[in-house]
Amino acid sequence: MNIEKLKPIPKYIMKLIQKRDKKYYTQPCGHTRCYAYLTRWDNELIKITVAVRHFQNELYFKQVAVHGIHSKNFYVKDMVFYYLGGYVVSWYKEGIHKYAKTSGEGEWYEGSPEYDYSYNPYAPVVNTEYVLKFPEYKYSAVQDYNDVNIFKYLRCYERYPQAEYLIKLGLSCLADKRTILALLEKDKAFRRWIIKNQETFKARYINAQTIIAAYKTGNSLDDCAAFIRRKSRLYFEKDYAPIKKQFRGKRLERFFNYIDEQKIDYRQYLDYLNACLDLELDMSLNKNAFPHEFKKWHDIRIDECASQKAVIDEKKRKKLYAQFSLVAQKYLALQNFDNTEFAVLIAQSPAELVYEGKQLKHCVGRMGYDQKFAREETLIFFIRKTDEVTKPFVTVEYSIRRKEVLQCYGYNDKKPKQKVLDFVNDKWLPFANHQLKHIRKKAIAA
Repeated sequence: MNIEKLKPIPKYIMKLIQKRDKKYYTQPCGHTRCYAYLTRWDNELIKITVAVRHFQNELYFKQVAVHGIHSKNFYVKDMVFYYLGGYVVSWYKEGIHKYAKTSGEGEWYEGSPEYDYSYNPYAPVVNTEYVLKFPEYKYSAVQDYNDVNIFKYLRCYERYPQAEYLIKLGLSCLADKRTILALLEKDKAFRRWIIKNQETFKARYINAQTIIAAYKTGNSLDDCAAFIRRKSRLYFEKDYAPIKKQFRGKRLERFFNYIDEQKIDYRQYLDYLNACLDLELDMSLNKNAFPHEFKKWHDIRIDECASQKAVIDEKKRKKLYAQFSLVAQKYLALQNFDNTEFAVLIAQSPAELVYEGKQLKHCVGRMGYDQKFAREETLIFFIRKTDEVTKPFVTVEYSIRRKEVLQCYGYNDKKPKQKVLDFVNDKWLPFANHQLKHIRKKAIAA
C-alpha cells in the first residue's frame, strides 16, 4: 500500500457523504464526525476514512486514515486518539483551528497493526457496493451487512463463507464473530439451532460467548448471560483467586447456585475456604465444598483453624524465645560495664522488648527487632540509671557486623541528653567492641 497513490476525495463520494450526513445533522454542526469510502490500490480493497465538520455554514472534508484489507500497516494524518477524550482531528490547514493540534500537520504517517484500533474511528461506509467489484466478494452479501466494520466481516467471510448465510438471515451482529462461524462450519446441529432462534438474535444483542454457552448447555440465553456476567465479576477480583482455583466449568455453576441457596456472599465463602485449605481438607469432596449448613460449618472450620494456628504460633514463639535467650547469653559480656551513673543491660527476651517499647513509646517491641536479635543481625541494649536500674530510660540498637550503634533513643523517639550519648559512644561502645572481639576469638578457637 503506497500512500503516494492516494488521490483526492472524488466529488461523487463527497456528495454521498453529504447526503448521509444530512440524515443525522439537519443543521450545521461544529463537531467532527467520520465517514469512509472504498477504493482500489494495486488490486487491493482500500478503506479511506474522511473527517467531516461544518464551519461558517460550509462543510469541510479531510482524509485522515487509510486502511487496506490485507495490509498490515495503515496511514494516518492530522488525527490522534486519547483514551479519555477519544479521537481529535486537527483542522489547522483548513483555517478552522488557530493552532496546529498535531505534530507534522498535514503529513501522512505510517502506523503498525497494534495501534490500528487507535486510528480506526467509527465511520459508516458510503459506497458499500464497491466491494462487489472484487470477484472474491461477489457472493458475500456485504450490501446487506448492517455494521460499519466491513473489513472485519470480509476477513471473516474469506475464512468462513458461512458468514453469508448469517447476513441473509438478518444476523449481521453474528456474521463477524469467528467463534460462531467456526462452530457453524463443523456443527450442523448448531446451524439448525441458530435458524430456530434467529428471531431472538434479531430482537436484541447477545454476545457470542452467551450464544455458544446456551447451545452447549441447553440453558436459556438469560441464564447463560447471567452466569457469564457473574463469572467475569468473580474473575476480576484478585482476592477471590482461591475460589477461582477451586471451581471451574460446571462446578463453578454449582458454586453460584450454592451461595444463592445458602444466602451468603463471596467474602464469607472465601473465609470458610481459606480455613479449610489451612486445615488441608480435600475440597474436591462435595461435603467439604458444599456443606449443607454453611454457617454452622463456617464457624466450626474457623474455630478449628484458629486452634491449629494457635498451636503453630505457640511452637514458633517457644522456638523464638529459646533462640533469643541463647543469643542474649552469648553476648552477655557486652553489658558488663562498671559505671557509677549508667548501667547497660542486654535484652533477655522478646517480652522485654515489648515492655521497653510500651514504656518509652517507641517501636523496639515491634518492627521485627525480636527476629533480627534471634538471627544475630542486631542486638538491643537498655541504658538505665544506676539508681533506677529497673526503669526504662534509653534504648540502643547495636550492629554486630558493623560494630557501631545504629540507634539510640529515649522516650517518644527523642535523642537522649548529650551526657548519655557521650557515655554510649565514648565509653560503652569501645568496651562492647573489645568484648565482641574476645567472643569471636573464643568461637574460632572452639
